Amino acid sequence: MQTAYKTERLFLRELTVVDANFIFELVNTAGWIKFIGDRNIKTSEDADNYIQKIITNPNISYRVVTLQDDQTPIGVVTFIKRDYLEHHDIGFAFLPAYNKQGYAFEATKEVLNDLLNQQKHSTILATTIPVNISSIQLLTKLGFSFNKEITYEGELLQVFATNKSV
Repeated sequence: MQTAYKTERLFLRELTVVDANFIFELVNTAGWIKFIGDRNIKTSEDADNYIQKIITNPNISYRVVTLQDDQTPIGVVTFIKRDYLEHHDIGFAFLPAYNKQGYAFEATKEVLNDLLNQQKHSTILATTIPVNISSIQLLTKLGFSFNKEITYEGELLQVFATNKSV
C-alpha cells in the first residue's frame, strides 16, 4: 500500500498525531456513531490515544483524505486485517459536509486499485450493517458484490468482496 495518493481533487496521506482534532470530529459524527460505532472519544487526549493505537498496529492503515486545494481533511479510507475476516477489509468515512459529492468513491477507488494490483491482495472485503444503504450503494459502484452475512459481537454485518481481475 502506498503511503500517499493523489486524485483529481484529493490527496490521501497516512494518519498522524496532528490529525487529532479531525479524528475527534469525524468519530463523533452521527453517521460514524450510527454505522461504525461509538469509539468513546470524548477529549483530545482520547483522540490522541485512538490515533496511537491505529498507527502502532501493523494490521490497521488509515489514509486521511484531504482536499487538494487547501489540504482540509474531509474523511478517511481504512484498510484493516480483522481477526474475524479471512481477508483485509477496506472502509471509508467522511464528514457530513462532504457526503454525496463523489469524494468517497474517488478516494476509495484510488486505494482499492492500488491494493488489487499488489500480489498479496487478490481479494478485498468490506463490511457494513444492513441499514447503511449509502455504503452498500458505494461498494457496489466500486465493484464489490455481496458475499455473506456474519454476526460479530452481537451485530449483523454484511460482507462484500471484490477480486483482482484476471
